[in-house]
Amino acid sequence: MKRYGMVIGLNEDKIEEYKKLHEAAWPEVLKTIEECNIRNYSIYLHRLDEAGYYLFSYFEYVGCDFDADMAKMAADPTTQRWWDVCTPCQRPLQNRAEGEWWANMTEVFHHE
Repeated sequence: MKRYGMVIGLNEDKIEEYKKLHEAAWPEVLKTIEECNIRNYSIYLHRLDEAGYYLFSYFEYVGCDFDADMAKMAADPTTQRWWDVCTPCQRPLQNRAEGEWWANMTEVFHHE
């Protein structure tokens, strides 16, 4: 199992919309997340002073081929439609890596 943390900005005028979307996340999208070996998935919201609002996501990957599972998720038509409604709410970080929407974070500490 590998833990992942990611971050992205959230447009202030889209906060309530984003919350409502996730209060009623589409069952088909949740099923795809599970089929792609993602467990214990959470998204947190926080305002960073004048920098605005940011989302932090955490999940655990239990599969053997992360890239293949992410490609499978990206190819799913329902997930694509979900992303189409979520994407306008988000504001990607300027310094994210090439090809990232959510910026991957580096784990610097873990204790069980």
